[in-house]
Order: sequence, then C-alpha cells, then structure tokens
Amino acid sequence: MHKYRAIPTEVDGIRFASKKEAKRYVQLKMMEKNTMITDLELQPIIPIHIMNTATGESKKVGTYIADFRYFCNQRHKVITEDVKGFKTPLYKFKKKCVEAADDSLEVVEI
Repeated sequence: MHKYRAIPTEVDGIRFASKKEAKRYVQLKMMEKNTMITDLELQPIIPIHIMNTATGESKKVGTYIADFRYFCNQRHKVITEDVKGFKTPLYKFKKKCVEAADDSLEVVEI
C-alpha cells in the first residue's frame, strides 16, 4: 500500500499507482476505441524550465510526470491529466510551473 493509502492496481499488464488511476485508464482506452480521443500516452514527461532574466537563457530544472496525455477530438486540443487523491505541495508547485511555462498546457485533475 502507498503512503497515501492508494492501492497499486494492474490493468493490461500495466501497473498503476492506484485503483482510481487504473479506472481512468480503462475509461480512456474505451474513449480511444470509440475515437473520442487519440494518441493516448501514459506517464508523459514534461520538462520544467526557468528563464535567467539577465541572459534570457532557459535552463531545465526538473520534470513533471503526468498520468495521461491525449488528443481530444471534440475539443481539438491536447489534454494532460493527473489522477489525484492527495495533492502534495511538490505536485502543486510542479503543476503551476508547467502551466505557467506553456499557456496551452492545462493539467486536468481527475
């Protein structure tokens, strides 16, 4: 059992951190099968950069790993999802960083 009481669950040979995340995966696979979404990715890695205001140079300082990313055909945009039971301060910080760095990126919490 995870420290936040999440129970790891396996679906399609893939280990998920929680039952809730596994359930969302099953929903997304059904949506993909019905062509509501395409390009489903698991655990997409999003780099976190900061800009040096003096030089204008960008430097990678970390990464944010979401649970899912896919293209929503109805909304005509890429959706990034994170299945959360408990939002840690580090998660909140990383979410703010990636959303601030890219106006088109919104992390949808499930």
